Amino acid sequence: MPLAAHQLLRELIALPSVNPAFLSGRDDLTGERRVADFLAFTADRAGLELKWQEVFPGRSNLLIHLTPSGGKVSRRILLAPHMDTVGVDGEARFKPVVKQGRLHGRGACDTKGSIATYLAAMLEIAAGGARPHETEIILTALVDEENNQSGSRALVARAALPALSSAGTVRAGKAACATIAADLAIVGEPTRLKVVTAHKGDLWLRITTHGKSAHGSKPHLGKNAVHAMARVVEELETTYAATLKGHTHALLGHATVNVGTIAGGRQPNIVPDQCEITIDRRTVPGESDAGVFKELNALLSRLGVDATLSDTKNAPCPAMETDPDLPVVRQLMRCAGQRLPQGVDYFSDAAVLASGGIPSVLLGPGDIAQAHTADEWVELAQLERATRLLVKFLRDQP
Repeated sequence: MPLAAHQLLRELIALPSVNPAFLSGRDDLTGERRVADFLAFTADRAGLELKWQEVFPGRSNLLIHLTPSGGKVSRRILLAPHMDTVGVDGEARFKPVVKQGRLHGRGACDTKGSIATYLAAMLEIAAGGARPHETEIILTALVDEENNQSGSRALVARAALPALSSAGTVRAGKAACATIAADLAIVGEPTRLKVVTAHKGDLWLRITTHGKSAHGSKPHLGKNAVHAMARVVEELETTYAATLKGHTHALLGHATVNVGTIAGGRQPNIVPDQCEITIDRRTVPGESDAGVFKELNALLSRLGVDATLSDTKNAPCPAMETDPDLPVVRQLMRCAGQRLPQGVDYFSDAAVLASGGIPSVLLGPGDIAQAHTADEWVELAQLERATRLLVKFLRDQP
């Protein structure tokens, strides 16, 4: 009998895979290699084909192939969860614990629960013999989603250009040429087993105000950069935030802004000549990064402050929207017992895969409310339902 999802998830939680960006000097807890090796061993025993794609030294995407029974590939479905997790306060979180029908542990829902259900479905299909005739199924276990989505970016690195609309929203289509072509990517995220066809984009921006230092006893001789920044923060969190309520999307609601950090000055008796904030700006389909920069530069100009605006991310994170009327998406929604598509506020690998021309949706067990928390968990019943849903959907492929 192939391993069930809850059995696989216990093993996965016990294999630490904290993203190295969040924990330095702990090779025993960081990196995805332990998880990837376990998945490779388990899939190899089931006779599935394995391929590796190195993203960083010692950190590789793992591609597990379930080949069609007819040999010819006319359709390809990607199952795309990520192997890395955020950090933990204590190592006890790597010990899986079952309580009241829930499996607790780091990564339980984000997204080792998805990995477990995706692999369990593939193992069941491989063992049962009734695999699709012309559809190839590939589980692409990705690295580095929690930091910079480097795994998914590497997977579509040969894409000619991001398939962006003029507004900046990712819209998958035939114009882009990805490293790996597919008819659909099902991206593992905790969606409570709802098919998500749209999610917000994300910009991390830095605003720096510039002033002139002076002795604290003669502040009139200086120019206080902290005071200037106070005006900027007030404007961002009030007037600007209110205007964003007009940037709406049917599934995602409105765009948002959050001032996350602030730092300025050196000591009380020196007029500060510099102050810096970082902000999180969530975008909706129809907005572009260039448009956001234009809005914020206009805001700074209107306030009359000496300030600079810069992007702190080194890769675009646009909003994503996949047509819910695509036949393969409709088929998945029917298997999920869902009539209408849903959207989520967070960013994911789905937008990156869509930028390579692969129509992408999100689907996985668990709730985003439990992700990144001190007591992360997923319901055992959802793991079972997710496996059944995927087995039905994949076996129904041509």
